[in-house]
Amino acid sequence: MGRPGRVPADARPRRESEPALKVLFAGTPAPAVPSLEALLASEHEVVAVLTRPDARSGRGRKSSRSPVAERADAAGVPVLQPRSPREPEFLAQLADLAVDCAPVVAYGALIPQAALDLPAHGWVNLHFSLLPAWRGAAPVQHAIMAGDEITGAATFRLEAGLDTGPVYGTVTEAIGPRDTAGDLLGRLAVSGAQLLVATLDGIAAGALEPRPQPADGVSLAPKVEPADARVDWALPAHVVDRRIRGVTPAPGAWTTWRGDRLRLGPVTPSSDGPGLAAGELRAEGREVLVGTGNGTVRLGEVQPAGKRMIPASDWARGARLAAGDRLGEA
Repeated sequence: MGRPGRVPADARPRRESEPALKVLFAGTPAPAVPSLEALLASEHEVVAVLTRPDARSGRGRKSSRSPVAERADAAGVPVLQPRSPREPEFLAQLADLAVDCAPVVAYGALIPQAALDLPAHGWVNLHFSLLPAWRGAAPVQHAIMAGDEITGAATFRLEAGLDTGPVYGTVTEAIGPRDTAGDLLGRLAVSGAQLLVATLDGIAAGALEPRPQPADGVSLAPKVEPADARVDWALPAHVVDRRIRGVTPAPGAWTTWRGDRLRLGPVTPSSDGPGLAAGELRAEGREVLVGTGNGTVRLGEVQPAGKRMIPASDWARGARLAAGDRLGEA
């Protein structure tokens, strides 16, 4: 993890019972919660949490707090929820907190330079890729869709550029052949939390300096929108498989069936399936096969519009498939 750095000239020994660092933790979704948990259990003091404002969701449009806000509430940690971290009121609150460092995990908004400059040790971001690979909002999804075999997490000093700051440390994680984005992100959230605490430990000890990212190997991972999750059956079977796993559980893979949207769970490439045209369906016993641009896949679970996820075989019986039926047609 990083290379040893010089101890600052003004560093002083930490008194017993004094927190190693006073921190503001910034994060919003469930994958950020393990990092908050790890920080709460560490020698560092979480003096406040920054998270996105409560959102309205569901049929009743009820207001719901982020997973990070809920965990902070349970721990009795003050929660800050500005509409934007650029707001003067938030910047004043951050200055008053006088934190040493601001660890951040998937907060969901850009941090302005005025805020980046306030903590003595800056903002330390936990990113779920091996930078400079997969800079952006959806590194785990893109790693799976690209067919990567190894990924990981990195801690780096946040700066104005998109995930361009110097790196403190990394952990690696193998991508399994059946991993979904949800599976992989769940593991990285845990190992990344340990990396984040270790990074803050090194910063507090004056023993860790970040290293600039290499200029080679940069790739981008923009947010995956629902439109991007529509399955293109003309692609080879192994690519269809990776793309579906890469958008599972969110935003969720989908196709069309007789004009309606059909959500798809992970599929399994079949090397010995019958020759089917791209999108062509065939039910054989309890298997439902779909043709691709090269080979076939077996459907797992599907979700017809307005219904729950069900096994593809149950759906096929109710749909009464006919010869030549295809997915993906308008």
